[in-house]
Amino acid sequence: MKKELYVGNLSYDITEDDLRRVFAVAGIVTSVHIITDAETGASKGCAYVRMAGEDDLREAIDSLDGALLGDRLMSVSIARPQKPKAQPFTGQRGKPGGGGRFGKERK
Repeated sequence: MKKELYVGNLSYDITEDDLRRVFAVAGIVTSVHIITDAETGASKGCAYVRMAGEDDLREAIDSLDGALLGDRLMSVSIARPQKPKAQPFTGQRGKPGGGGRFGKERK
């Protein structure tokens, strides 16, 4: 079983230190990562929390899913694997970055 949790419905003011303290009641927290907007750096209201063991993970879900944190009821679940990112359009099939109609000029 994975040791990473997805935490949703967070207040935009919550910090990684806040989450670390909250999840420490369930066990050993190994890392916390709040998801932020790439351009503004503002929180997107969700995070990933890694726990040291499966027992800690289960305890965190059982005790914190639906708990009030700040002014919101947070959701806590096992994180799903990240979907692979789509390949950018290149103009030609099977040839990354090259040679399509709008690619580099040919000599």
